[in-house]
Amino acid sequence: MNSKVFLVARILLGIFVLVFGANKLYPFLPAPEEMPESMMAYFTGLSTSKTLLLVGLVEVVAGISFILNKYGALMALILMSVSVCAVLFHATLAPDSIGPALALLILNVVVLFGYKDRYKDILRA
Repeated sequence: MNSKVFLVARILLGIFVLVFGANKLYPFLPAPEEMPESMMAYFTGLSTSKTLLLVGLVEVVAGISFILNKYGALMALILMSVSVCAVLFHATLAPDSIGPALALLILNVVVLFGYKDRYKDILRA
């Protein structure tokens, strides 16, 4: 992979997850005005169990990691679960707003591909 493409993808992913992770910890972005009842129930469950705070913390740490290029390969693997869950959430409960979740997943896959040399040992049969 071209090193400049990887650098841009890594920094974009870092900023993306840093902003949205910080928003989970301290909300500063406007919330959607009208959410279906199923979405509200889902977010209520995540909020009361403090899972949303944990996801926000993971996103902030991953964002800082990608921006500083420290432990990025590990954070890309950890963040993949968040990316897949975001896409599945939007695909099932809010398909009209799936764009940012798909962008997160695509950036995460590009960054994983950029770190592919770091995964050779754990993927060896």
